[in-house]
Amino acid sequence: MDVGALIDDVIDREGGYVNHPADKGGPTRWGITERVARAQGWRGDMRNFPREEAVAIYRRLYWLRPGFDQVAHLAPALAAELFDTGVNMGPPVASGFLQRALNALNRGERDYADVAVDRRIGPRTVAALGGFLDRRGPAGEAVLLKALEALQGERYLALAEQRPANEAFLYGWLANRLE
Repeated sequence: MDVGALIDDVIDREGGYVNHPADKGGPTRWGITERVARAQGWRGDMRNFPREEAVAIYRRLYWLRPGFDQVAHLAPALAAELFDTGVNMGPPVASGFLQRALNALNRGERDYADVAVDRRIGPRTVAALGGFLDRRGPAGEAVLLKALEALQGERYLALAEQRPANEAFLYGWLANRLE
């Protein structure tokens, strides 16, 4: 798993500087919002936010901190999806999707114990993922991907329903974020 390639893909998809009037995130560059950049120490104009800073933030806040690197050891495609979802919706949302899916797919805890949906990847979530993959094999990763994408799609629709301004983004979210 090459996290650098994942980050490059996200940056390519997110593009350079954007300040869309309907986007509550405000000014962004390379997909990093001004709020996140400021929290990480950036003080300059977002138009000048360096790509290298974005790469470092993605690696630190959207790959390592949420534990997606731990998932990558067991299920690389799943980790890539969690990373992309985490970039777009926040790592806790992506982590919660995984936990919910694992709980729903454990056949009443016959395959492995439920995990708390605490929206953090830790040893219990990794163990449940390992139990799922041991039981379901390589096809299990594809099923988990479908479950995550279903949850992600439902959330996009809900965001557009709850805030009509988000309708400006719904088509792109569905076209570019669900694979």
